[in-house]
Amino acid sequence: MKHLSLQRRFLSQWLALGTAALLSSWLPAAQAQAATPPATSTTRAIFAGGCFWCVESDFDKVDGVLSTTSGYIGGHSANPTYEQVSSKQTGHAEAVEIVFDPRKVSYAALVERYWRTIDPTVKDRQFCDVGSPYRTVIFAVDDEQLKVAQASRAALEKTKPFKEPIVTEIVKASTFYPAEGYHQDYYKKNPIRYNYYRGSCGRDVRLKVLWGDKAGG
Repeated sequence: MKHLSLQRRFLSQWLALGTAALLSSWLPAAQAQAATPPATSTTRAIFAGGCFWCVESDFDKVDGVLSTTSGYIGGHSANPTYEQVSSKQTGHAEAVEIVFDPRKVSYAALVERYWRTIDPTVKDRQFCDVGSPYRTVIFAVDDEQLKVAQASRAALEKTKPFKEPIVTEIVKASTFYPAEGYHQDYYKKNPIRYNYYRGSCGRDVRLKVLWGDKAGG
């Protein structure tokens, strides 16, 4: 019996030492993992391309785009309304904020699609919409996006299938203000009105003239 008691005591001590060693090796790794923030899995892009209903529709089709939000950016008024922006007194442009997964689609690819969904040859106008709220602008959210967009425009100037110069602006993004709820996903909520507007505005016809088979509408 005494021999059995010694065996039990030895086994208990051995298990305690093993557990302590296991905890001492696991805790630092677990603490380090908890202290390391998870990698960002999404990022933003902001494009102004005329009517934001159409820009939403064009980018929602892209694999890797997670969400699109219509809104206003580039002006001097905080929290503008649609009526204020339409009055052409706020300096804001209609634009769309895109949230995307960079593991599925790159920012460069989104910029390439953007070019082919707009008419980059006209200032303060897109198709039947006239005025500064409908100007075309790439709003870069950081310096890297700014470089990518500028390089894309420089390359496009050499390969564009039309003669007119590109007048689309590329600037750093300021505050983006989401538009009113009835503008969000308008093309889904009001497909008949949206399709009539887009068709009567001549958007896709003009894109076909500019870009041919590469038109991205």
